[in-house]
This record gives sequence, C-alpha cells and structure tokens, in this order.
Amino acid sequence: MTTKREAPSEGRRLTSRSTGKASLGDLERAVMDVLWDLEEGHEVTVRQVHATLSQGRDVAYTTVMTVMDRLARKGMTIQHKDGRAYRYAARTTRAAMTADLMRGTLSDLGSGDREPALVAFVEEASAEDLAALRRALAALDAD
Repeated sequence: MTTKREAPSEGRRLTSRSTGKASLGDLERAVMDVLWDLEEGHEVTVRQVHATLSQGRDVAYTTVMTVMDRLARKGMTIQHKDGRAYRYAARTTRAAMTADLMRGTLSDLGSGDREPALVAFVEEASAEDLAALRRALAALDAD
C-alpha cells in the first residue's frame, strides 16, 4: 500500500447536524486518515487498513471491517467488490469534508450568531491559518 504521510490529528471529532453526516468517532477517524493518506486513485482492502492501524493500536480485523462498512453506508467512502474482498477509497478529500462540516455548523447557527462565531474562530486562529484565510480571500477577490 502506497501512502502519503501527514501528522495524524487525534482527538478531534468531526460533526455536522445540518448536512446529515454523522460524526466520526475515534476509530472511524483513524480509518479515514488511512484512506485520506492514500495516493490519488489508490484503493485498499480492510486487511490493508487493519494492518496499518494495528501498528499503533490493538484493534480486531472484524471491528475495522464493521467500521469501514459503516463509513460506506454513511457515504463517506467508495466501496466496490473486487473478487471476494471489498476495496475502499475516501469519497472526498480531508479538506473538502472539513469545509463541508464547517459550512454545516455555520448553517446551524442563526444569522445573528454566524458573525460572532466567525470572529471567535479568527481570533483563535494561528498565524498560518490567518495567512491561508488571507490568501483564500484574495483569490476570491481576484475572480
């Protein structure tokens, strides 16, 4: 399995009530991290994901299989039959999913609460995050 490595972001729970997407538990997030780290166009089996996860935690193969099936039912992964096994890939990128969850959270707020929420987010943003926001806003202004 060929993967690109990024630092894992453990402990976060992604949620969005308004988009209908259920939250990601710790193991679901770990599975998605494996799928997001794949090079574009690559897919993996449950066995491959289990082997990757087993390097850092004690997890049963059947548990990984159940989680991956659940992620497919939630629409978060692409699942297709390949012989006797299923192959999986993330349906969307990590960034696209995070943006979707952020939009969903903002849409849950009343119109009067959106601005204070955005301001609070920006006030706590790192210098790198603020630079990224400035670049994104400049790119939008250029269009």
